[in-house]
Amino acid sequence: MATSGTHTTEDVVLARLPSGIEISTTVHTYDGGDDGPTVYVQAAQHGREINGTETLRRVHERLSLRNLSGTLVAVPVANPLTFDRVSYTTPEVIDSVNPNMNRVWPGDDSGSLHQRMAARLWEYLEGSDAVIDLHTGSPDMLPHVVYLEGDEPSRALAEAFGTGLLLSEQADEDATEEWYRRGFDGKLRVAAVQKGIPAITPELAHNKQILEDPVELGVDGIFDVLRDMDMLEGEAPERDQTIARNHLGQVQATASGLFRPKPSLEMGQFVPEGADLGTVYHPATYESLQDVAADREGILYALTKEATVKAGDQLASVALVREE
Repeated sequence: MATSGTHTTEDVVLARLPSGIEISTTVHTYDGGDDGPTVYVQAAQHGREINGTETLRRVHERLSLRNLSGTLVAVPVANPLTFDRVSYTTPEVIDSVNPNMNRVWPGDDSGSLHQRMAARLWEYLEGSDAVIDLHTGSPDMLPHVVYLEGDEPSRALAEAFGTGLLLSEQADEDATEEWYRRGFDGKLRVAAVQKGIPAITPELAHNKQILEDPVELGVDGIFDVLRDMDMLEGEAPERDQTIARNHLGQVQATASGLFRPKPSLEMGQFVPEGADLGTVYHPATYESLQDVAADREGILYALTKEATVKAGDQLASVALVREE
């Protein structure tokens, strides 16, 4: 006979600062009324990406423990340091070796500050059956889910989460030199899959503001994953989804100046190679410095709206369509 289930919270010390001040966070554990799989979900590994945190708050409000089979482990603030700074990384004085926590998984309990924090959280996810690492990317981005190409359990997890666009990321021997140079092999999603745990990174879009559409998309996605894993009753609705390949060759600014994207562009539209994406111009002389064009055909899923750009800044991302 099923029990009513339980919800517990634990204050977890992730690391300590030189002054002895503890860096701690809260881990929520929802044990259902029946046995079943364990799903680990975290948010705000990058502190400005707070729509994932709000997503987990709403899941907390709506989750019926009586109807839950298995266990959901949720960490709404995975990185308190970046959360307090409303930032993507920590300053050099905090962690000069690894300023980005999402490059050090599975962590090291004797390593740098971020490595120790990751190692402590890894204890809560290493025995799980699925990992969801909630991110929110840039304000002007089509929501999507990223998974490791070739890992079918992770692809199934991404499909269950249910965004219209799924991006497969090449890794290991199939990855580019840039993928390794940027430390992507230390992402939580990658480390989890290497340990045999299916894992996805939903990118819900926007940061620094709580927006209803991305948050509700995240809530629906988590509940649909739980349904797909038979942890909740019901079935996720069928959706039209496009599988595309995530790539590192985003369109970049070749000159510094003001960027004016083409006004008619919309997130999610298909663009041919060479498509006009906008112009970078000199703010004082009005000289056109760069005619920005798509470097390949595919789905436009990110386009910066921040006008002041520096040479090397990412202006747009176009995903290569693989399956529709």
